[in-house]
Amino acid sequence: MITYIIKTGAICLLSTIIIELIVALLLKVRHKIDLIYIIIVNIITNPLVVMIPLYLNIKYGLLERNISLGILEFATIFFEGNTYKKYLEYNKINPYIFSVILNASSYLIGILINYIIY
Repeated sequence: MITYIIKTGAICLLSTIIIELIVALLLKVRHKIDLIYIIIVNIITNPLVVMIPLYLNIKYGLLERNISLGILEFATIFFEGNTYKKYLEYNKINPYIFSVILNASSYLIGILINYIIY
């Protein structure tokens, strides 16, 4: 079980970083340091958002997974928005809205990829 969680977490982290960087570039983020911050905040937040709900789903069920996922996604948007507000040079979009856009993009594209693969 632990190997499955780690493998899934690594795949999710890598795909999230790729998707969010592409979306950031589409939103005209051009400073290299801003792209690095996007990578760093995902390295901090993504493993928790992926692995905790995955573990809870395996151990307890879908309800616990969904509740934890909602709480963790909200906390992630708040944390990332604060980080973007403080550190990003990019200021074309409110940092919290920017975080919502990036997270929604990676989440929804991830669902689509899972649907296609499985």
